[in-house]
Amino acid sequence: MRSLAQRLGSSPATCQRRIAQMRESGVLQRQVALVDRKLVGRPLTVFVSVELERQNAALLRQFELRMAAEPDVMACYEVSGEFDFLLIVTAESMEHYHAFTRETFSSNHNVRNFKSMFAMNCSKFETRVPLGGDSG
Repeated sequence: MRSLAQRLGSSPATCQRRIAQMRESGVLQRQVALVDRKLVGRPLTVFVSVELERQNAALLRQFELRMAAEPDVMACYEVSGEFDFLLIVTAESMEHYHAFTRETFSSNHNVRNFKSMFAMNCSKFETRVPLGGDSG
């Protein structure tokens, strides 16, 4: 907190109040630690496009809730275009990912199709959001 306050030319107490306000207003959703997925045994990252058979508000929400409950799913985006959702999935191995797809997609009668794109390398990964023209 001292380092942040010093960088902003403010006091630690003022920074703590501002952070508390941002949490209460929903601007700050949560604090996280970034984990090296390879070092914890999840080296495989897969981008999965999912096309549903039928779409309505209830079916879309049902799919979102199911993906939210899946520990292998790191992110679930509803998207426009050729498919309905884009997922980011991590897995221990190809066998683990295969079992995940069988259980999650093949057993779901509303999934028409899914396509897997395997990350070969990650040259940039950010969690920060630029604010007010701040590029740093």
